[in-house]
Amino acid sequence: MRTKTIFIIIFTVLITIFLMINTDVVEFNFIFVKKEISKLLVVGICTFIGFILGYWVGRPKVTVSSYDKKENPQVKPEDHKKIISDEDRDYIS
Repeated sequence: MRTKTIFIIIFTVLITIFLMINTDVVEFNFIFVKKEISKLLVVGICTFIGFILGYWVGRPKVTVSSYDKKENPQVKPEDHKKIISDEDRDYIS
């Protein structure tokens, strides 16, 4: 296995153990309402949101290559016929 895979497995096991230890209920203050919620749920949701945000920020960016510009289209084979001189055309024929 690769190092990255082993790190992910160890990190997942540690998060799971941490969540299972913190199962007691705490009072959580939403802006307008106070609710009693399990620490397991709060920490689990925050961890999940952290993974999603980390993936979103760290994903590969779309790069635009200089070959993608539409201002400089590739020369078509028909255009080569227009570029060559009369002497070259006579030589080819």
